[in-house]
Amino acid sequence: MTALLDGVVVADFSRVLAGPLATSMLADLGATVVKVERPLVGDDTRHWGPPWTESSSAYFDCANRSKESVELDLDDPADHAVAMALMESADVVVENFRPGALAAKGLGYTDVAARNRGVVYCSISGFGSREGAALPGYDFLVQAVGGLMSITGPEDSEPSKVGVALVDVLTSKDAVIGILAALNERHSSGSGQHIEVNLLSSLLGSLANQSSSYLATGTVPGRMGNRHPSIAPYETLHCQDGIIAVCCGNDGQFGRLAQVIGEPRLAADPRFASNADRVANRPELVAELEAALGTHPAAHWIPALTAAGVPAGAVGDIGSAFRLAADLGLEPRVDVGPHGINQVRHPITYSRTPVETYRRPPRLGEHNDAVRARYTQKTRTP
Repeated sequence: MTALLDGVVVADFSRVLAGPLATSMLADLGATVVKVERPLVGDDTRHWGPPWTESSSAYFDCANRSKESVELDLDDPADHAVAMALMESADVVVENFRPGALAAKGLGYTDVAARNRGVVYCSISGFGSREGAALPGYDFLVQAVGGLMSITGPEDSEPSKVGVALVDVLTSKDAVIGILAALNERHSSGSGQHIEVNLLSSLLGSLANQSSSYLATGTVPGRMGNRHPSIAPYETLHCQDGIIAVCCGNDGQFGRLAQVIGEPRLAADPRFASNADRVANRPELVAELEAALGTHPAAHWIPALTAAGVPAGAVGDIGSAFRLAADLGLEPRVDVGPHGINQVRHPITYSRTPVETYRRPPRLGEHNDAVRARYTQKTRTP
């Protein structure tokens, strides 16, 4: 079976998370991904532990499976030549150096496109290549200045970061979308192009209704804990032994919630008759709901609500999330072969061309000889 990106060569000059995660997804889809790393040091995340793995660290492993690793010193003339040969042969180049840094070394988009007309060259930065070019692009920093922290956490607490480098993850997906779109366009034009993505723009684009609310009203959204600014009840609610998540996206679901908890009168109460009414009277609504939910534990309410078509669930942890996915037949774990830890399955299911091949993340410089031999003997006609 032919993989979706069979024959596509990706030169990965990125490090840490956003770039490597993007190229890891391309590798899942069958592209040949060559990861270029600093000699003796490698990607910064090889040293971000514990926990440690046989390759290096669990952090590195999450974004670098199914790749080849070659060590190149871009300031060394011989290694520079190998890097350019790789770029000349590549369909895609991904890099997240400081804007302009690779161009200063003669490895920027203009340099590569002059030799490789069809190259799709993706540059990832923190704040773009204009006035923000010199600003450091770290996920935590962008969560702070980009507004994500301002809407995360309890209302009466200080702003809080999300529990994963979410901006990097979102940016990686934008990079993949841009790369695949440009590869598709290349079929008709024969030409590649330069794609730029940056963490701040990806975050702003991902704030969705919160961004739209600000643009529509000029009012800056604030922290609401687990509550939703526009829907109620859409939050965690206390029952007898803890909290459960309840999501009522329409009046029908709210009516069924009222029935299940033994308070059908709530659906007819003018304070709660519509979603707008429920949002306006949220404190009274929550008091009524928690009074009823407090009569039984979560294990009683969740199956009853689910059976009635009311979205509800326990507030679990990552371990319980993996167990749930397995119970639902989603097969969340994949084996990447000997000497590699299990990893998360590629998140997309394809009816004809499933992702079936996963290889462990490479050791630093593991493919030095093979990559040097392959790409110093092969160039692409501009």
